[in-house]
Amino acid sequence: MKRRRFAVLTAFTLLAPRAAFGQTKPHRIGFLGAESASGYRANVQAFLAGLRDLGYVEGRNISVEYRWAESRYARLPGLAEELVRLNVDVIVTHGVPGTSAAKRATRSIPIVMASAGDAAVTGLVRNLARPEGNVTGSTFFAPEVGAKRLDILKEAMPRLARAAWLFVPGNPITERVRESIEGAAKALHVDLQPLGVQDAGQLEAAFSGFGKQRVEAIVVPEYSLFRAQVGTICRLAAAHRLPSIGFSEFADAGGFMGYGADDAALYRRSALFVDKILKGAKPGDLPVERAAVFQLVVNRQIAKRLGLVLPAAFLARADRVIE
Repeated sequence: MKRRRFAVLTAFTLLAPRAAFGQTKPHRIGFLGAESASGYRANVQAFLAGLRDLGYVEGRNISVEYRWAESRYARLPGLAEELVRLNVDVIVTHGVPGTSAAKRATRSIPIVMASAGDAAVTGLVRNLARPEGNVTGSTFFAPEVGAKRLDILKEAMPRLARAAWLFVPGNPITERVRESIEGAAKALHVDLQPLGVQDAGQLEAAFSGFGKQRVEAIVVPEYSLFRAQVGTICRLAAAHRLPSIGFSEFADAGGFMGYGADDAALYRRSALFVDKILKGAKPGDLPVERAAVFQLVVNRQIAKRLGLVLPAAFLARADRVIE
């Protein structure tokens, strides 16, 4: 009888899922951030909240290895290689430079893009429906978003004749965004002044030069450098009395308007990709998703300081108005 009970218990032990006894070793997630920890705080919180909804708790059944490039793209390859040496189960990235660095560092460890512009065009994946490699996640169409920002700016300022567009030279997506926004500028009869900025130290000089160029407003895309320096950019725009439009959280930081994909929603969504991969799914079989939620935020306080009177119909279209 004792021998029979032992045999049954042994069979149960072999067949029972690991969850019945508790996971002995936490999953390790690598997080490759192109900016600083403070710049990613809200997005990381959204990502961890998404994981908690799926039963993953940091320090209990998952651990997260964070690496921050502090807006210096040259550091990304080395940081990606560090995560690979740690043999993490999956790497979460943001943007084209970070995802590209992770992809070059490993062909075997799954990579989840929390958010990246034009993943197929920039070569991050073979195609959106079937990535076929070790990269999947969410993407948005940066060229179209850039053109839309200029269109929104013109709608808010019908007499706008000359605008500046900031960009970071060397980013793989830059040329396609330039083509799109220059096309929009031509259609809107706006003279566009592209200005490349390599690091934060060049921002002060850039804004000082806008007066000589008779720039009337500025478009700021979601490069990691500009996200990290959003407070400085908004301060300079206010000091030079320049209406500005940037990524979705730009208005909250003191800019005139923000328009773009809802990053918090994308980061929360990235937890679903991580969950599927940890449960055995191959990233190449998980279709890349297009960002579905875009926000227009208008900072009416800044508009008033700049002496801008916004049409009621325009304000009604905003997802949120900061009074």
